[in-house]
Amino acid sequence: MKPCRLYTCWIILVALCLWKSPVYGQSMAPNESLLGKAYELVHSNPEEAVKIGQYLLKNNPSDIQKAKFYLLLAESYWAKGDYNNSVINVFEAGKFADKAGDDEKIKILLLKSQLFRTLYLDNQSKRCLEEATEKISGLKSKEEQGYFEAKILIGNSVMYLDRQNYQSAFELLQKADKIYQPAFSKNASLQQEFYVAKARAFVGLTKIDSANYYLAKALKLSKTQKNSDYLNEIALLNELGLVYFHEKQHARAIDTLLVSMRMASTLKNEALLKVINKQLGINYLALNDKKNYQLFDNKFLKTYDNVEESEQDAVNSAYNLISQEQESDFQKAKSRYADYFYLAVGALIFVLIMGLLLWLKNYLKKKRLKEIISYLEIKTNNVVKLQPEKRETNKKISIPLETEQVILTKLKRFENSIRYTNKEMSLAVLAGQFDTNTKYLSEIINKHYQDNFNTYINKLRITFIIGKLKEDPNYMHYKISYLAEKSGFSSHSSFATVFKSITGIAPGTFIDLLKEETEALKQEKMNSHAS
Repeated sequence: MKPCRLYTCWIILVALCLWKSPVYGQSMAPNESLLGKAYELVHSNPEEAVKIGQYLLKNNPSDIQKAKFYLLLAESYWAKGDYNNSVINVFEAGKFADKAGDDEKIKILLLKSQLFRTLYLDNQSKRCLEEATEKISGLKSKEEQGYFEAKILIGNSVMYLDRQNYQSAFELLQKADKIYQPAFSKNASLQQEFYVAKARAFVGLTKIDSANYYLAKALKLSKTQKNSDYLNEIALLNELGLVYFHEKQHARAIDTLLVSMRMASTLKNEALLKVINKQLGINYLALNDKKNYQLFDNKFLKTYDNVEESEQDAVNSAYNLISQEQESDFQKAKSRYADYFYLAVGALIFVLIMGLLLWLKNYLKKKRLKEIISYLEIKTNNVVKLQPEKRETNKKISIPLETEQVILTKLKRFENSIRYTNKEMSLAVLAGQFDTNTKYLSEIINKHYQDNFNTYINKLRITFIIGKLKEDPNYMHYKISYLAEKSGFSSHSSFATVFKSITGIAPGTFIDLLKEETEALKQEKMNSHAS
């Protein structure tokens, strides 16, 4: 006992020195190595482990560290048999578990399951084991997965053993022997726990020889352990005492149980002392030693009352904390679903707005194209189909009416041909072809078309190329320079300039819009045929 306390004091002294060190404050606060040292004391000197845990919590730990430190306290109180404080601290650890790793979450759930099982809250215990099983897949290490799977299976088997369902426990442990042998071979403490559980099953099934076999294996393993694990040792010694009782080796059982009692006294674990006192009393009674029977029976009754009161406090705390945890989970779920709802509504509004904008953009494009096409059709009618108006104007040149009619007839035939696409076409050339003079021709074009000769020719050329684009889809894929040459313009740039001045948009933009309109018409036809 004293060496353990001296060792603990030394640890705390070193921690205080490190805490005051600037280097420690930057890189090691709070001291993770101190946590490891504290865990070495949990199953041999839990009272000192509690002091270290409380000290670590005072140093402004992170949330992840809080989960670890509260778990340390919970396990230390469990080793002391103080179930109420163990329950309180394991639930505190659970509050910070979200930010901890999956291994810490599983450890918290396993301890909760162990506590609930001890307090006969079997449904809650099973749920914790189920949650722990779900989290195992998140572990990266196969070795860790195997270890925790074995711990969960042993936990389930111990629940059967505590409820005296020995056959179910035995069947479960038989499976573990084959499946989790690699995990057992790497962890002597886990294997010892397994051997003792299997021995308990055999004792319950009254197969004492088989129980002796596994207890002997557990004893052999316990001698190889470097750190003292009084909880495992007490479980082993108590089971040995029970076997000796069945074999009527009562003196040997008493010696074994007295060793177990010394360990339980060191832990100050009244729950274990209750069990040991009861077994000692029964063995003394079997030897007809009434004095010692009365002594240990009185000790049993005293510890029984204390343990009952402690367990009742723990059950009340457990129910209160479970209710708080469920309320917290409900609020978190409510908040989460509210977030999802607002996100969904926001996404829906966004989709609707984007859909409306796309529809509006498409609608405006179509509208613009229709307006352009309508505009061009009007221009075409003005250039090609419009009958020359006869109206009185202030004539600059006097042209005989008969000559005027002849020239208008020739202009009509000229418009119905494609001679205007000739690059060499000019006022003089056309006047020569019409057997008239340039003044007469220019005056008649100005009078009846309200344009000069160049504008008149350019409109004919643009109308011609637009007709080609609308009638022959291949034209939409030709280069602008080809369209310029085809319609009679001497260059790409002059064609583009004239085209935009007449239509209001560049030739490339017009072709793109025309393509969209063509595709839309095709789609409409396909839909109408399908319906």
